[in-house]
Amino acid sequence: MTIHSEHPFVPPDRDKDAFRRLRGRLPAPVTVVTTGSGRARAGLTVSAIVLVDGEPARFEAFVDPDATLGESVEVGSRVAVSVLRPGDDYLAEVFAGLAPAPGGMFTVGEWVQSPWGPRLDGRSWWGATVDAVTEVGWSLRVTGVVEEVDVESATGVAHARGRFHDLG
Repeated sequence: MTIHSEHPFVPPDRDKDAFRRLRGRLPAPVTVVTTGSGRARAGLTVSAIVLVDGEPARFEAFVDPDATLGESVEVGSRVAVSVLRPGDDYLAEVFAGLAPAPGGMFTVGEWVQSPWGPRLDGRSWWGATVDAVTEVGWSLRVTGVVEEVDVESATGVAHARGRFHDLG
């Protein structure tokens, strides 16, 4: 057995898609977008997200159409978006489908049911109603009206070049 300085299953940069490599150099916020209640809950780690100020305030998120969240969200759906904070790396990996969660993804973290779906307790978050879902590239663009906002004192995290970075 040998110890590698690099991940043995990750291709070298020269073999990776240039656009994905470029996107990986742009820091992105790390959130978990959720919907539903009980057994109908769905969630996904989402970094491709934008908040737009205005009356009303709006958001856009780009999600994998094959993810449970992508299959669950439609016009009229309500979503809760929790902003992850330092120390939530494992939770982010679970909701991205990259780490195991025996018992289900909602067993990781402390969740509170809101009118918009499950939200992480003690995190900044917003609740929104979806008013459009369209295909863009290989993603679904989920657009909605922000109806409730709660900002906690803890800072968020960003993701860049495969790592989480504390924004504090």
